[in-house]
Amino acid sequence: MISAFASTWKVPELRERILFTLAMIVIIRLGVHVTLPGVDASVIAEYLAEKQKQGGDSGAGAAVGAMLGFFSGGGLQKMGVFALGIMPYISASIMMQLMTAVVPKLSKLAREDGGREKINQYTRFITIVIALVQGYLLAISLENPGNIPGLQGIGTVVPNHDWLFIFMTVLTIVTGTLLLMWLGDQITERGLGNGISLIITVNIISALPGALVITWQTLVTGPNAGPGASAFLVFLVAFLIFVIAAVIAITQAQRRIVIQYAKRVMGRKQLGGQTQYLPLKVNYAGVMPIIFATAILSLPTFVLQSAFPTAEWSVKIQNALAGGGLTYYLVAGVMIFFFSYFWVATMFQPSEISENLKRSGGYIPGVRPGKPTADFLDFTMTRLTFAGAIFLTIIFILPWVVSQMPRGIIGSELPFLVTSFFGGTSLLILVGVLLDMMRQIETHLLQRHYDGFLRKGKIKGRYDRLQNSGDRASKGTIVYLWVFVAILIVVAVSYAIYTGW
Repeated sequence: MISAFASTWKVPELRERILFTLAMIVIIRLGVHVTLPGVDASVIAEYLAEKQKQGGDSGAGAAVGAMLGFFSGGGLQKMGVFALGIMPYISASIMMQLMTAVVPKLSKLAREDGGREKINQYTRFITIVIALVQGYLLAISLENPGNIPGLQGIGTVVPNHDWLFIFMTVLTIVTGTLLLMWLGDQITERGLGNGISLIITVNIISALPGALVITWQTLVTGPNAGPGASAFLVFLVAFLIFVIAAVIAITQAQRRIVIQYAKRVMGRKQLGGQTQYLPLKVNYAGVMPIIFATAILSLPTFVLQSAFPTAEWSVKIQNALAGGGLTYYLVAGVMIFFFSYFWVATMFQPSEISENLKRSGGYIPGVRPGKPTADFLDFTMTRLTFAGAIFLTIIFILPWVVSQMPRGIIGSELPFLVTSFFGGTSLLILVGVLLDMMRQIETHLLQRHYDGFLRKGKIKGRYDRLQNSGDRASKGTIVYLWVFVAILIVVAVSYAIYTGW
């Protein structure tokens, strides 16, 4: 594996794609720290420093606040131009995927030549609409920012909250979201991996240093630290390695259905007769059920908080559904189990697969073509989905379980910012995106006769979908890009020194 990483710099195309991707990541992270016009950045800095000393958020609302922080990369807490992050585009993409599977016209359009490009256009239009709505709601909420999840207890950050501020904030936030979307497209075409997914991954990783600091303060230098807390820290590291290994194994796990093709004679050539495999993933739905469940559970909280903010019954429901308690995880676990089957039933089409196999002369040994093949695939996928749904439910509940472990040792629970790396959406996205990047790098290495990351076999996955569609950036473009990044870094450091940060 070490030799594979060293070989990446020997391939010019791969080296230039890596440098381009790193430059885009630096620009994205610097943009997170650019505060919205009209917002008092000093209040935000003091609030974040105080929260860091207190060990982060815990209890009701901590899960929702940390999740919003992950997808915005801290832009929401810092009230920056990337406050919404890439979430409007993710929401629009999920909506279009569901509509493509349900609406016949969109399903037919997706199969036509150039249909995917039109669907991508529709997705971008929907992204603008969602960003406008969310940006307007966020601009209004900045009058009382303490109601925003993850910002409880913050003071007044907007001295002059008027319609001019709302207009400028909406315009800036929507522009920031569109800029992120464009940067993601550039990474997809000229860099490594899927740009949108990589932006989310970088935002998640950006919270890791803060989580490490909070863990050290809680278990090593905190008031309740001791030999038991230090031993628990060692256990946490070992348990994290085990969880990551398990997630990788389940993410790559698949049931390979044998497909036999009948022999055909065309002229003097004999076609067919070979054996191929149809891979059915155990976790076919990926992270989508968790996103659906958390999004739906957050809606009642926001509605009740706006309509009945002080009612006793409303406060109880908000605390139960805001995240951080056992009730929230139990309800979300049931919803994740349901949405796993819902996503597979919507996206997996056994009848279409059966018809395609029949047209190409393929069949499953022991199963008749046509409807029996569709029934067999549906039955097999149902059993696999059961295992995948249980896996997703366990992964989602695991952060709460880890947070409760040190109660008998230090007398308190771990903040969600720390335990979120042990499961949930963040861990699944991290593993999935990094595996895709490793597959793509390995493809480049194998094409040029270098060893991949694994000497025996390849990393499982679809290699034909991992190639970037655009040409790599030229050397001159990369040089100018890194000069621009260096100027930005120098300006940022100079401003930090000047303001005393």
